[in-house]
Amino acid sequence: MSLVFAPGCALMIERPRLAARLADYLRTNHGVTTEHHLCCRHEPGLPPGTRIINVCPGCDRRFRELYPGISTISVWEILASDPAFVLPDYGGAEMAVLDACPTRSETRVHEAVRALLSRMNIRAVEPRATRTHGVCCGDSLYGVVPVSEVESQMRKRAGEMPAVEVAVYCISCVKAMRLGGKTPQHLVDLLFNEPTEPGVTDPDAWHAKLQDYIDRH
Repeated sequence: MSLVFAPGCALMIERPRLAARLADYLRTNHGVTTEHHLCCRHEPGLPPGTRIINVCPGCDRRFRELYPGISTISVWEILASDPAFVLPDYGGAEMAVLDACPTRSETRVHEAVRALLSRMNIRAVEPRATRTHGVCCGDSLYGVVPVSEVESQMRKRAGEMPAVEVAVYCISCVKAMRLGGKTPQHLVDLLFNEPTEPGVTDPDAWHAKLQDYIDRH
C-alpha cells in the first residue's frame, strides 16, 4: 500500500512551513512516499490501494467518498498512536473542542484529536453539540446563503463553546471562531507550539484565497 501525504489547500495557504515539517516527519518515520497537492475536488490520479494521510477534514471525506480505491487516515490518528512524536506541555490549559463537520461520523478522528490534546496536557471541554452530534461552524453555508447569515452562524457556534480558547482542526473553523470572538488554537499549531494566526476572517476574502489556490493547483 502506497502512503501519500495530502496537507490540503488551506494548510498550504496559511501554514506551509508546518505542512513541510509534518511531511518531513511522515516521510522519515511513517513510510510516506510522496506528497499530494492536487485539490480533493479533482480526481487524484492515484493508483488503487493508495492511502492518503490528510490534515483537512474536507479532504478526508472527499478522498474517501468520491474516489474508488482510495482510503484515508488523518494525521491526527497517525501521531496519536506514535509515542516517538514529541509534544509540548500546555500545563493543563482548558480548551473547548470544535469538531469539524466533515468528520461528524468519524469517531476515529474525534478520539485521536482528544488523545493528542490529552498528551499535550490540555483539558478538553466539550460543547453540548459535539463529536457525532457536532454542528458546523458556519463555513459550509458559504455560497448557499448570504454572507451575513454565514457570519451569524459562525457567531452562534462560537457562542456555544464553553471556553475562550477553542481547539480546532480545520482552517475554516479558525476563521469562524475568531469572527465569533473566541481564541482558536489549530491542532497543527499546538503540535509545534506555534501561535494560531487567524489570517483573513472575512468569508468572501477567505474563499477567494482558497479558490485562487485551487485554480492554480
